[in-house]
Amino acid sequence: RQTFSSSLNTSLLQISNNGYGHSFHLVTPSPWPIITSFVAFNFLIGVVAYMHRYIGGGFSLILGLILLVISMGIWWRDVIRESTWQGNHTFKVQRGLRIGFALFILSEVMFFFSVFWSFFHSSLSPSVELGSVWPPVGFPILNPWHVPFLNTLVLLMSGVTITLAHHAIVNSTKLSNVGFLATVILAVFFTGLQVFEYVYAPFEFSDGIYGSTFFFSTGFHGFHVFVGTCFIIVCWIRFNLGHFNSSHHLGFEFAAWYWHFVDVVWLFLFASIYWWGSI
Repeated sequence: RQTFSSSLNTSLLQISNNGYGHSFHLVTPSPWPIITSFVAFNFLIGVVAYMHRYIGGGFSLILGLILLVISMGIWWRDVIRESTWQGNHTFKVQRGLRIGFALFILSEVMFFFSVFWSFFHSSLSPSVELGSVWPPVGFPILNPWHVPFLNTLVLLMSGVTITLAHHAIVNSTKLSNVGFLATVILAVFFTGLQVFEYVYAPFEFSDGIYGSTFFFSTGFHGFHVFVGTCFIIVCWIRFNLGHFNSSHHLGFEFAAWYWHFVDVVWLFLFASIYWWGSI
């Protein structure tokens, strides 16, 4: 009886540790990381070719984007299967994934730090060609208290709604879908306002250092909003498919982290580029 009990405990331990005798995930060989790397390289070539007006640049850009979305989608499908159905994401694995995603957000912080560095380098010490003043003399400036301020309120409210969805998942209440829906609506509304602002802006990307820093910083932030919106929509679908519960919803946690990061970046953009840059 003792031998059987010991054997049973050992078997249960191996099952709980995914059959490896430990709680770490030994990833099976996958072609998608290397394929995604080559596809991303092709996509960047298309971006550069399109910006330099090379023949076929637009086609290469669109083709690279489509292939990138497909390869990343299949790769993440495998990750979802490993975590949801195969049970490979133990608590130790989840801790490692949290550290990895935190480092990813840190790399994004460094990226936007370089963007703000470019803006403040040009605005705190404007060149003689700009009239040694900032904003440049005679340059049309957007009113920060119109569309930009409305976008600020929209993003702040979306931060509240995604937190509502998070707490609803943790506490197993029925407000999760309400939080998801409100967040997606606010995100789409923000993107629409950003497009409206770009269409009716009195300057372009090529209008000197002010135009380039403005469109580069706000444009990349808008791209992050688009990615975050897709992230949240996927999590919403997974929630309704039963992939999340009160103790296992790591994918949604990452989406919430990413969205709060986008909110904070926008606050810095509004305070520096829109408000301080218009004084």
